[in-house]
Amino acid sequence: MKEITHWIDGAPVAGTGRTGEIFNPATGRVGGHVRMATAAEVDGAVAAAEAAYPAWRDTSLVKRAQVLFRFRDLLDRHRDELAGLISAEHGKVHSDALGEVARGLEVVEFACGIPQLLKGGFSENVSTRVDSYSIRQPLGVVAGITPFNFPAMVPMWMFPVAIACGNTFILKPSEKDPSASLLMASLWQRAGLPDGVFNVVQGDREAVDALLAHPSVRAVSFVGSTPIARYVYETGTRHGKRVQALGGAKNHMLVLPDADLDLVADAAVSAGFGSAGERCMAISVVLAVEPIGDELVDRIVSRVAALTVGPGDDPASEMGPLVTREHRDKVASYLDLGAAEGAKIVVDGRRTTVGGDGFWLGPSVLDHVPPGSRVHREEIFGPVLSVLRVASYEEGLSVINTGEYGNGTAIFTNDGGAARRFQNEVEVGMIGINVPIPVPMAFYSFGGWKSSLFGDTHVHGTEGVHFYTRGKVVTSRWLDPSHGGVNLGFPTNL
Repeated sequence: MKEITHWIDGAPVAGTGRTGEIFNPATGRVGGHVRMATAAEVDGAVAAAEAAYPAWRDTSLVKRAQVLFRFRDLLDRHRDELAGLISAEHGKVHSDALGEVARGLEVVEFACGIPQLLKGGFSENVSTRVDSYSIRQPLGVVAGITPFNFPAMVPMWMFPVAIACGNTFILKPSEKDPSASLLMASLWQRAGLPDGVFNVVQGDREAVDALLAHPSVRAVSFVGSTPIARYVYETGTRHGKRVQALGGAKNHMLVLPDADLDLVADAAVSAGFGSAGERCMAISVVLAVEPIGDELVDRIVSRVAALTVGPGDDPASEMGPLVTREHRDKVASYLDLGAAEGAKIVVDGRRTTVGGDGFWLGPSVLDHVPPGSRVHREEIFGPVLSVLRVASYEEGLSVINTGEYGNGTAIFTNDGGAARRFQNEVEVGMIGINVPIPVPMAFYSFGGWKSSLFGDTHVHGTEGVHFYTRGKVVTSRWLDPSHGGVNLGFPTNL
């Protein structure tokens, strides 16, 4: 069995902590073990990052960009290997894993433009012979705590931008699927990144708490559930850190009667069941504005029946297993809960059979879900799609806006006026118009509202650059003898 270690100062480090089991979700079998970091391993990673920081901070923007370009090329050449590791430990099908790597690569490509992204402003002669200009400088040692559902993409939302800005980085990936982190660490090294600039500490809450409390960690980025996001934000800020903590979601798709129902049904199935619904941008609630509910549900059900559920490494599979047995059982329990609350189970994924002892739950559909019920309100994070019937646009908008979360949403309509009204009135951070999963491109920033985000700054894009840097404004006067002042001189070698 493989053993997943930490990566500190450019080399694998076994450490002295506990070990945890790594499962293959398609078989239910243990495929390896992961080392859990103690405070000692976290201290070692921080010390390595601190030692590497001064030289990396002083490395020119052009040389930093050259390392990023080489890293990007290596990632591209190893994308299939990286996707295979993701499928084996997370369970998502290979095509979904390849899509995850591709979206992460987009952020690496964005970060390659760091010489342009860090350009400041300049104002000449703001007062007599006085100039002002702004610059942005890195923070120092920063950390990323990332979830199981995107073990490559979410880390790549963080570390390319942080490292390009001149910081050194410590990644704490999910202990459920940690292998991708070590492959990315080795590719960084091959790209020429100096040892200590990128480090990995495996582990669970013990490692998280050590990072949040460490006085030399200047900033923490987090993606995960809302309760943990709140904990990370409160704990990190209490220790004086800059924190961006992205939490959970309950994303709604509002479907108006004029929408193309075939397009809607295709979108609902792909957005609801891709990656087995284990993604914060999954559509988990369809708000059907009557009288289209029955017809839309029929079209969704017919498409669900055609989905192939199977192992991630089978090219025929369109949806894989869930990440753990415990999570599968929790998600499945919402079907009985929904029925008890008055919903109708029109597709029961518990009837899906796949050989072996994997963590299987097929795509499931609940219709006539009561607004405000637990199945409607709570983040299920699995392949359960709920359909609510509403009488009007206004009622659907109210259902979305009164919810706890504000991560992503979508409207499907051919009415441009209704779409424009929706984007202005809905209280959600990322909006799709006839687009079911409105994840922004890398040059925009990702983040929600309300209980989906703790902190002020979204991840990647220009907000990511600002999160990993801090600003200075310089006011400068250079005097010369012809004006009766003191000649302070100007270096001739600049």
